[in-house]
Amino acid sequence: MTTIDLTPLYRNTVGFDRLASLLDNAFRTEQNPTSYPPYDIDALDEHRYAISLAVAGFKQNELDIQVERGMLTVKGKKAEDKSKHSYLYQGITTRAFERKFNLADHVEITGAKLDNGLLTIELKHELPEVMKPKHIEINTEDSNVLEHKSNSNEQAA
Repeated sequence: MTTIDLTPLYRNTVGFDRLASLLDNAFRTEQNPTSYPPYDIDALDEHRYAISLAVAGFKQNELDIQVERGMLTVKGKKAEDKSKHSYLYQGITTRAFERKFNLADHVEITGAKLDNGLLTIELKHELPEVMKPKHIEINTEDSNVLEHKSNSNEQAA
């Protein structure tokens, strides 16, 4: 298994530390893959996404969703079952889990729902107004005003 040293990237760049951390985390995660719970990531349209996790057997109060510094974390922990079961076979897992997803800048969680054993988290990528392209109108009258001002300044001198 090959490991990649990202130290030169940290040394030679300024402001790209988040990107380097994302790459580092991605490589580290791939070395220790976990497949539980299984999930899908759907692109609903150009700016909307949905992450669906199969959480059969978990109730709403046994699931926790948090977002912190661009990291979405979904945790599940079953409450202690006080009833006595005599399973012949138990295929529905009840183990605790923690699944993490890196979110791009300006991706916000818009909602979450639990339906028929699927936890669906809805996301939206929305650029702030300051980052959206702006169309600047060219006005010929303004350029005439600037010419008149510079002419009047030259005459005053």
